[in-house]
Amino acid sequence: MNFSGLGMTSPRARQRLVKRLQQMGVSDPRVLEVMRDTPRHLFLDEALASRAYEDTALPIGSGQTLSQPFVVARMTEVLLLDGVPDKVLEIGTGSGYQTAVLAQLVPHVYSVERISRLLDQARERLRELGLHNVRLKYADGHEGWPRYAPFDAIIVTAAAAQIPPELLQQLAVGGRLVAPVGPAYSQQLEVYERRTSGIKHYSLGGVSFVPLLEGLD
Repeated sequence: MNFSGLGMTSPRARQRLVKRLQQMGVSDPRVLEVMRDTPRHLFLDEALASRAYEDTALPIGSGQTLSQPFVVARMTEVLLLDGVPDKVLEIGTGSGYQTAVLAQLVPHVYSVERISRLLDQARERLRELGLHNVRLKYADGHEGWPRYAPFDAIIVTAAAAQIPPELLQQLAVGGRLVAPVGPAYSQQLEVYERRTSGIKHYSLGGVSFVPLLEGLD
């Protein structure tokens, strides 16, 4: 596979995206480097590859989307605010792009996906990129992954009306959960921090995600 890309997927196109992310407020050099180096076009159908380095969400089938690069970078940056978490749980593997970004920044990624077709594709892409520090699970994301809890960070890539309590229960003391919360396509990006005294919660502003659905597909 062509990891480096040509034309609209070339290193120059990626650098333009990184410059845009910086202008929008992403400042963590580790995140910017990974966003530049990760071949986002490999996580899309070939027909959409030329749009991979636009700062926009793109369809990946099954009613799901590949998140806007700014949102991927912002959510990732939040997880790294207090240092690199050892274990990160991702709810919603999707095409595997956010998973790949995380896998280059943290030691262990655990990712749950409810759509089998997307999970199979993500597994193959991550293997091709040589990212072997990821465990994938076909399951309902509302349940998290109790076997490997607690997690130092949790990232949710689809929106629920409220955070499933199982996810907050699986967040370690000192850990941080970031997720879109609210009705479909009109949510707030919320951050929950578990402290010994309880949960601290704050918002980072408006976002638009597909809904977090229950069950398997």
